[in-house]
Amino acid sequence: MKRVILAMVIAAWLALFFAGVAQSQKIETVAGVRVVNNEKGGTWGSRPRLSLKLLRTFGDFDVEDEHLAFSLPSDAVLDAGGNFYVLDTNNQRIQKFGPDGKYLATIGRKGQGPGEFNYPQSFDIDAGGNLCVLEGMRKLVHVIGPDGKELKTVRFLNDMVMSIRCPGKDTLAGTVYPMFMQLAKEKQEKTKPKLIKVFDLDGKVKQALGDQLDYGDEMSTNSANICTFDADRNGNLYLTFVYQNRIEKYAPDGKLLWKADRPLNFSTEMIKKGKMEQSGQSMMMQSPEFNTVTSGVAADDKGRVWVITYLRQLKKEEQVSMMMTSDMGGNVSTKASGDQELPIKDALKLEVFDPTGLLLGSIPLDHFADHVRIVKDNLLLIDSERRAKVYHYKIIEN
Repeated sequence: MKRVILAMVIAAWLALFFAGVAQSQKIETVAGVRVVNNEKGGTWGSRPRLSLKLLRTFGDFDVEDEHLAFSLPSDAVLDAGGNFYVLDTNNQRIQKFGPDGKYLATIGRKGQGPGEFNYPQSFDIDAGGNLCVLEGMRKLVHVIGPDGKELKTVRFLNDMVMSIRCPGKDTLAGTVYPMFMQLAKEKQEKTKPKLIKVFDLDGKVKQALGDQLDYGDEMSTNSANICTFDADRNGNLYLTFVYQNRIEKYAPDGKLLWKADRPLNFSTEMIKKGKMEQSGQSMMMQSPEFNTVTSGVAADDKGRVWVITYLRQLKKEEQVSMMMTSDMGGNVSTKASGDQELPIKDALKLEVFDPTGLLLGSIPLDHFADHVRIVKDNLLLIDSERRAKVYHYKIIEN
């Protein structure tokens, strides 16, 4: 009898708890899609259920070890054996480290032949343990085996892909930048370009997902809909938007499952409209101006969604910009301008959402981060443009 009473008390307490959570968030269904308007703070309240333990760092802007002297590290990942890979974009290589953090090998070199890279900007590990390395400018992906040898090249016919993930067997998913020919065709057909496309290993499009919000003109719309994304082990895709208060989850079949927002400390309205002016042979383009909301998203094995979110906008003296150059041979590189040594400790946080879009809470960051990756209980933060440094954390369940 006592057990029955105890079970009833626990059930009642849980019902009250979850009712309180539901009341603190505005949750509705719009056109068959779950929409979550999160309140400030999240369901954790003052007792965070997760924390991060720093295990090691790789690289820095003034490091002397050539194996750690990264230039624009744009991605990082762990394989099934715990080996650690850093995509060292400006140095046209991938650096491999063992589970103990010791340097093991360099994969790739500068060039445009087999096993060579020209500005690789994103990568992932597929179900077979192969590295899939994206060269967006050349519209191709190198598929590289665990031994470092190139197995296959996947070429995209019509799409300029900006970043990739491997959501399932023999598939690649990528954020796509709309090309002028595509825009003209879609304008004629009165359709809007999708934000994410899923390809087979022949480069053919299997599905497209992610709707753009219309800002009234092509330049504003293209800029405002820049997004980052990740895939979980079940093939679900997660989108966040650099300039929008918008997080979305898609099923493997492309169906939008939910979208969520959360309170921000700044506006997401367009600050300044962009413009394009042509004078003779030259053209000047000024991009639209928005406040920055996020710089990356990653999903963990429990279906939680981790988002790098801005607490505030960077001051002018804190900003770093990247200038991209290309020579006559098509070789691409970037150069940073700004104070890369200036510490930025109070501008970012990691927000954590549950598998249904509810904001759980946040973890403040004491350093800058441009990208985030999660493999099992390993969380990787990449500071690409400032310190050229990768932080390796362990996720602790409190």
